[in-house]
Amino acid sequence: MLRGPRRPLWLCLCLLLLLLLPGAPGHRGDAGPRNKKAGSGRPWPAFQGLQERLRAAGALSRRYWALFSCRVWPENCEEDEEALAGTLGWGLPLLGQQYLDILTTWYCSFQDCCDSGDCRISNNFTGLKSDLSVRLHGQHLAGELILRTVRGYLELPRPDKALVLSFHGWSGTGKNFVARMLAENLYRDGLRSDCVKVFIATFHFPHPKFVDLYKERLTGQIRETQERCRQTLFIFDEAEKLHPELLEALGPHLGRQAPENYKAQSLRTIFLFLSNLGSNIINEEVLNLLKAGWLREEITLEHLEPRLQAQIVKSTDSAFGHSCLVKENLIDFFVPFLPLEYRHVRLCARDAFLSQELLYTEEALDEIAKMMVYVPKEEQLFSSQGCKSISQRINYFLP
Repeated sequence: MLRGPRRPLWLCLCLLLLLLLPGAPGHRGDAGPRNKKAGSGRPWPAFQGLQERLRAAGALSRRYWALFSCRVWPENCEEDEEALAGTLGWGLPLLGQQYLDILTTWYCSFQDCCDSGDCRISNNFTGLKSDLSVRLHGQHLAGELILRTVRGYLELPRPDKALVLSFHGWSGTGKNFVARMLAENLYRDGLRSDCVKVFIATFHFPHPKFVDLYKERLTGQIRETQERCRQTLFIFDEAEKLHPELLEALGPHLGRQAPENYKAQSLRTIFLFLSNLGSNIINEEVLNLLKAGWLREEITLEHLEPRLQAQIVKSTDSAFGHSCLVKENLIDFFVPFLPLEYRHVRLCARDAFLSQELLYTEEALDEIAKMMVYVPKEEQLFSSQGCKSISQRINYFLP
């Protein structure tokens, strides 16, 4: 006797969990239409109500299945995930969202979600835009530039070079924070993704005498990651402290490639260089603009990038400005991170309380903000540490 194809166990579990969701039609005893008028002549009113609830539950399950499919096989999804969630009517309740997250994680933990093996690439530009506008404070210029360039690059059908961004600014202004945001929104596993590699100059390459070994390992790791993933992200923290020979070794990976050298599995690569280099020039220019009557939000890249790049080239404290990365124009944008003001520090303190699910008062936010050191000496305008150490300072206000 011929039998139909067996449904996979995980699909059955999916449908079972979705049908049991609280709030789903038919879950409560009062859901669904009822024939309240006795003797109306309509047969089996209870049975008809059950039919209605089953049909509604089936439709709901199909929408959940469509949303689940879009998560694990995004390349085959014909609808936007947010639009799909909205069509569920009641806006995807918390428990339903948790079920979807658990199922997606469970399924992808033992099987690739797509043929190429890098289904963990999410490219959630909606989430990235939200993070840059809501969680990143005082950096309108960096936020807008990064969103536009990263999205534009990743939507190119076949880019012929890597996207190279160099972040510059004081410590605590958000450079590492933004790098983490990019990893979290471009890859489901964030910084833990096999397609993301982070290098800290003083940690990974501490001894100049081993530079030849470092070069071999670094180039090998870049090549292996690109062979594994169609889209890769490389982050270099403390970039101003990279050895000159390491900077030169990176050049061929950043430059324009001939079409015959393209690899189908390695189409997109993003390099981020994070540095304090040029931060004094950024702060000086911002201070001058504010004194001249400009609003902070009116400051543009044209105000800062030329002087920033010139200062980087002239710097004698680092080989970064004298490397092929700068001399051969391999860096697409020098991204300035502006110094943070009192109001931005208060927002960082508020976020620190919320991240730990702690109650706060306006007075507590003011007290934390006042604990920071502000410069210049006369204006007392910019936090010398940005938002660094804010999360530790809230411990003083815990009961």
